[in-house]
Amino acid sequence: MIPGARLSAAIALLDEIIAGEPAERALTRWARGSRFAGSKDRAAIRDLVFDGLRRRRSLGWLGGADTGRAIILAAEVEKGSDIEELFTGERFCPDPVGPDEMPKPTYALASASTAIRLDVPDFLLPELEVSLGGDLEEIMQAMQSRAPVDLRVNTLKTGIKASTVVLARDGIYVEPLPDAPNALRVVENPRLVKNSRAYSQGMVELQDLSSQLASDFAGAEPGMTVLDYCAGGGGKSLSLACSMHGEGRLMAWDAFPRRMTDLPARAGRAGATVEILTDKERAALGPVCDLVFVDAPCSGTGAWRRKPGGRWLLTEERLAEFPPLQDSILDAATAHVRPGGLICYATCSLLKCENEDRVKAFLARHPDWQSEGDRRFSPLDGGDGFYAARLRAPA
Repeated sequence: MIPGARLSAAIALLDEIIAGEPAERALTRWARGSRFAGSKDRAAIRDLVFDGLRRRRSLGWLGGADTGRAIILAAEVEKGSDIEELFTGERFCPDPVGPDEMPKPTYALASASTAIRLDVPDFLLPELEVSLGGDLEEIMQAMQSRAPVDLRVNTLKTGIKASTVVLARDGIYVEPLPDAPNALRVVENPRLVKNSRAYSQGMVELQDLSSQLASDFAGAEPGMTVLDYCAGGGGKSLSLACSMHGEGRLMAWDAFPRRMTDLPARAGRAGATVEILTDKERAALGPVCDLVFVDAPCSGTGAWRRKPGGRWLLTEERLAEFPPLQDSILDAATAHVRPGGLICYATCSLLKCENEDRVKAFLARHPDWQSEGDRRFSPLDGGDGFYAARLRAPA
């Protein structure tokens, strides 16, 4: 595909997403119906769409409309692209740009509202201001750019040095991250990871730095009985398995079992043993766990760089549904903690109402439990926005 045709595809996709279609679904359907597009075309169009979504409000404001064309045009002007060569109306390229369509210069954003400039929904700005304080501007500016690609070295099989060598043989270059002993950041060719030998042989897993740090913060140790209570795809289950050195009992459960469909294969590749519990097995488990890890459903505000469509699907009504759900999940998880055991509550949210406030409310409902501290993991430290808190059961 020529560059202009890629822009046309991105414009059409953005219009579908703005109309309410989930981003991944729109991209998947487009790829299936566009067999002429090669892998490089699909990757380039995905980048255009996701970059546009991350800055939908600010680019749309510059371009004068909340449309795919206005967003893509503003982005290309900002890059310094030759608009006359790209917007020709020929060979599947976007139509030529009229004199009234030219976007404002980027510096004009200084006169826009804070919510527009930082690409957040209006209703959410007060909660973000309370939650992030003086870091609001810097964090939200970081969330306007692409997330780095991080790997977790699977210490059940290998170490940092061996993983780095095997990745390099497949053209993937990485650097260690000082805050996490088993983390690598991909600096060249991140799209090659899933087809690499290091990945297929279970030497590395794709996992954001903050997610790795939150899993480490949970405090899983060899010989423990551990339950990953909202396991999803199982990334944190595998991280917990490494913390346990493969020793002890590790279980995974999710209210929606289909989310765990790939976990047996992932665990097999990683050399980890993970028991996947049915609802009946989880209900019968009783208070046997040294640690219950609760990665609760949340707004996902901390992962906006990776899932940029989520920031525009979040509504005030939807946000209000999460705290009661998080409270109920935490209360249910206590049934599986042995006397003196731990719950580690975690979210990929930036919001105090889903994080510190939920811990405070839990301790008010369960005054015999004790807080053992919490941590916020900031996008300014290089990963997603994440939160984790340790809660100790009475002995």
